[in-house]
Amino acid sequence: MATIAPLRPHAGLSDIIRGMPRSTWAPCRDAIRIAPSLLAADFGAITDAVHALEGTGIERLHVDVMDGVFVPNFTFGTDTVRVLKRETRLPLELHLMIVEPDKHLELFRDAGADAITVHYEACPHLHRTLVRIRELDCRSGAAINPSTPALLLDDVLEVMDLALVMTIDPGWGGQKLIPRTLRKVARVREEITRQGLETEVEVDGGVDASNARACVEAGADVLVAGTAILRHEQGPAAGVAAIEAAVAG
Repeated sequence: MATIAPLRPHAGLSDIIRGMPRSTWAPCRDAIRIAPSLLAADFGAITDAVHALEGTGIERLHVDVMDGVFVPNFTFGTDTVRVLKRETRLPLELHLMIVEPDKHLELFRDAGADAITVHYEACPHLHRTLVRIRELDCRSGAAINPSTPALLLDDVLEVMDLALVMTIDPGWGGQKLIPRTLRKVARVREEITRQGLETEVEVDGGVDASNARACVEAGADVLVAGTAILRHEQGPAAGVAAIEAAVAG
């Protein structure tokens, strides 16, 4: 069971962290971070959603890019990323759920990505892809689907800033977390510790106040949450606060 670190204080985060590339965006070593997923936002008012999240203590925005091929849904592209970059000081963490992501890394970096996560399942040369993301001065991440064994990340953890364990099958928001995936979170965390690395462990899918603490206890230090935050009945700030309270116990 992982030790639960405190959440970072809210004051001034959006002023301190501005479009941080890998060279200046420090990894999460001493705190649990919440990364709201804009997949749950009203796409017609996405900038309003972003502004509602500023000042809540979040440290990054999670942007799901889907191509309708790797997953059965379409979402954001480079134009949306450019708009987000113009509208907020928060770093943009892009989660590429697309085939052949290597062809588009530079395009997304130029649009405003501060971090890029690709899927193990879409990258036959994952080590090369992760190294290239770092060469672009973006934080590198690799994600695994619920059916992909955690051990397949072991040999690339050293070139990853973030290991993302999908806790749902990717493609749609509003799903329920698959409990068994937390075993993989624990496995990834154990291997990171064994290798003496500072790689973050992120969970994405169905995270809410009912299971956030279990995710952290399994070893996650970054919690992606969309529906639980952006569709909270009392607004995004209340959604963030509810997850923070759940983690704190």
